[in-house]
Amino acid sequence: MPVDEYLRGIALEIAALTPITPLETVYLGGGTPSKLGPDGISRLLEIIRSKFTVAGGAEVTIEANPEDISAESIAAWSAAGVNRLSIGIQSFDDAVLAWMHRVHTAGDAARAIDVARNGGITNFSVDLIFALPSELNRSWERDLDQALALEPPHISLYGLTIEPSTPLARWQSRGSLNAADEDLYAGDFLLADSKGSALGYQHYEVSNFALPGMESRHNSAYWTGAAYLGLGPSAHSFDGEARQWNVRAYAEWIRRLDAGVPVTESRELLTESNRAAERVYLGLRTTRGLTPGSSDLETAKRWLAPGWASIDDGVVRLTPEGWLRLDSLAAGLTGF
Repeated sequence: MPVDEYLRGIALEIAALTPITPLETVYLGGGTPSKLGPDGISRLLEIIRSKFTVAGGAEVTIEANPEDISAESIAAWSAAGVNRLSIGIQSFDDAVLAWMHRVHTAGDAARAIDVARNGGITNFSVDLIFALPSELNRSWERDLDQALALEPPHISLYGLTIEPSTPLARWQSRGSLNAADEDLYAGDFLLADSKGSALGYQHYEVSNFALPGMESRHNSAYWTGAAYLGLGPSAHSFDGEARQWNVRAYAEWIRRLDAGVPVTESRELLTESNRAAERVYLGLRTTRGLTPGSSDLETAKRWLAPGWASIDDGVVRLTPEGWLRLDSLAAGLTGF
């Protein structure tokens, strides 16, 4: 993807939009925006500011891989207004990183964190993947210990999923790889909760841990149902009433912009039932919790005995054991 062409596309897409209220958060992600280079990120943020006002004190995050973090890039990003990083470390096991086709090592990851801190960006998140195939002989506990020893302000954890028509799916079909079973998944998840909580991290959302006051403001807005705007190929937006998403293919996105054709692929208007279901799901996935109607509250009371939830002043909050059952528990509530 040519940087100049991509930035030209963003400028064309943003020019057609109506300015909205000052942005409280800006998130550069959905891929590896650090590949735009320090100058590319500066230009991208200039394009955004040419149309929108970015509020003073706004959280401005960039997703970056360890190999893209240097003293030079940190200085440039910081000068451009970036004040938070989401670092795709994934594992501190070099063999696992090689299996994932990552180009950084565990040592590179630790150095990247030092460089970010020394450069003045002290607000960052570390991404880790759990529930890997047992054939890799990866020690999840060792990965957690190494991550926690670096004292990151924020940690995001993602269980590995095997999607159809991917190399992992083909390896699984040949019997050369087996997805983690439910017991391994649950064990990894609960170990992370235990170790993080013991060191003062707040497990504030099913996949996210933060030291006090260091929660992701951007992602937290999603979980409250706030409106958001996405730019670029396959970007999603929500205006409070409907969701829409752009065409996925980069070439088609550029072609439409050059032709003056809308880049929106589809739009979905949320029904009252959709809203109710989302309110349930978003409430249950965070420690903010859910205040359900009377019938749903009676259903939720059945979650107390097995330790899946707590109920305080009518607010239902899932425990880590409950989060392991989030989809099925949420499906059992009406939302009305």
